[in-house]
Parts: sequence; C-alpha cells; structure tokens
Amino acid sequence: MKYTRLTKEQFEALHLEFSRFLATQQITAAQWSDLKENSPQIVEQELDVFSDLIWEGVLGKVTYLEKIEKNTLHLFHADHSIFKMVSVRVDDNTVDFYTEEGFKWLEQHFASEKVHVYRANKHYSEDKNLDIFDLITKGAVISDGKLYQQIIAAVGDQ
Repeated sequence: MKYTRLTKEQFEALHLEFSRFLATQQITAAQWSDLKENSPQIVEQELDVFSDLIWEGVLGKVTYLEKIEKNTLHLFHADHSIFKMVSVRVDDNTVDFYTEEGFKWLEQHFASEKVHVYRANKHYSEDKNLDIFDLITKGAVISDGKLYQQIIAAVGDQ
C-alpha cells in the first residue's frame, strides 16, 4: 500500500465509487460478501488498492496546501516541478492564527519587525504525489491557495 487506507467513514461516503471499483474487478455483490466471510486477505488487498486509487486521484489535483499553527503559517504551492513554500512566523505569543483576530493582526502588522517571512523551493522526489501526501500526514491540509496568493502578493513572487 502506497498511502493509507481510507477510513470507514470515507469508504461509506464513497460506497458508489467502491461498488464501481469492484465491478471493474469483476466482483459481484454476492462474491464480495463471500470474500468478506471466507477470504479476508483478499478483502484487505482490495480495500488497499481502492484507497490508493482514491489518494492518487485526489493528490494529483492538489495545487495548494497550508499548515496553520498558533504563531506560524506554512503555505505551499505544488508547482509543476517544485514545491514553493512561504512561512510566516510571528514573534508575539498573543497572536493566534487559529482565530480570525490572528489574521486581522497579521494584516495590520505585516510590515512590523515581529513578522518574519521565509521562502524556499524544493524539488520533488521521484513521486510528487507521495511528497504531497507526506505534507498531509504532517498536518497540512489542501487549500484553495488564497492565503498563499495573499502572502505572495505582499512579499512579491521571486
């Protein structure tokens, strides 16, 4: 298995897609019931293969990720050949990016010496999707990129 198995809730939400997947494997509902009862190792394999297919589809569409911490923002743009990263760290423990007020504070004090912006680029390993998945497992979430774009507009795109 390349990624992680989907949760029970995720499988339930994707039950139609999973049914289609089983159909492409030429497994009927009756056969699936029989496999669950008599061949749990095959069931495990099928669940893993389906999970990887779903992850591949999702990860292949990711363009932006963000990881928000109390005083730090880590924003990522998954470009064609590299990750572009912008991090914003605030030297003020009263600022909390988990709140709307924290973002308002940043907007009002972006040019202050309490705000530090770091930028980096990193080439992907052999597998871009696995690199994206690694960020997700470390707490990043897929985003629409608006926050990344706002910060880039404020500091300039280099």
